[in-house]
Amino acid sequence: MNELEFNEILVVDDEERIRRLLRMYLEKEGYTIDEAEDGESALQKATEKDYDLILLDVMLPGIDGVEVCSRLRQVKSTPVIMLTAKGEEVNRVQGFEVGADDYVVKPFSPREVIYRVKAILRRSSATAYLTKEANTSNNIVFPHLIIEHDAHRVTAGGQEVSLTPKEYELLHYLATSPDKVFSREDLLKDVWNYEFFGDLRTVDTHVKRLREKLNKVSPEAASMITTVWGVGYKLEVPK
Repeated sequence: MNELEFNEILVVDDEERIRRLLRMYLEKEGYTIDEAEDGESALQKATEKDYDLILLDVMLPGIDGVEVCSRLRQVKSTPVIMLTAKGEEVNRVQGFEVGADDYVVKPFSPREVIYRVKAILRRSSATAYLTKEANTSNNIVFPHLIIEHDAHRVTAGGQEVSLTPKEYELLHYLATSPDKVFSREDLLKDVWNYEFFGDLRTVDTHVKRLREKLNKVSPEAASMITTVWGVGYKLEVPK
């Protein structure tokens, strides 16, 4: 299956020129584009339709982008890239705390946006929908946690857990090397796959959300992700 096949992206920004610019470059890459100019219409569209990815401006009239992402995460795990103005670091951190997968700072290079869109869509592409035919050789099985990699499916305490692509990738990365400690810098480099402006809180907020989701169905699974103070994180296998 072609990476771009069926990929539909929702572009949310209150500035028409930015929506037009993003549409032009993304359509040139073969994506189908839908648009929204405010938080309310964005949330309505995002909940009613299954987009492959959402480009979401932080500063929107009415409901802002952080709140849109927060409400969306209550019902869906659609990948979200936040668009933030330079200097809005607080908003970026808030975005990660409510489940954004990435961010791009304005003014941005369209090429950078395309790169990040492709990176996220690759990680949530065809294999994410193969929920019936997982190859058991790619499964990672622990007492309270099962990761079916070909299906991108996580089961904790016997219940399936809905994760964003980035949350899944972080968990899978830790699980492939159980009991190994990874620094935040290691995780940024290996899980995010590119320079992330040194914002180490990105890792912390994703770990926090991952633990919270696991804890809802299995406190035992959540407790496997342990903090090694002053160093980073590891997935600890129960003895």
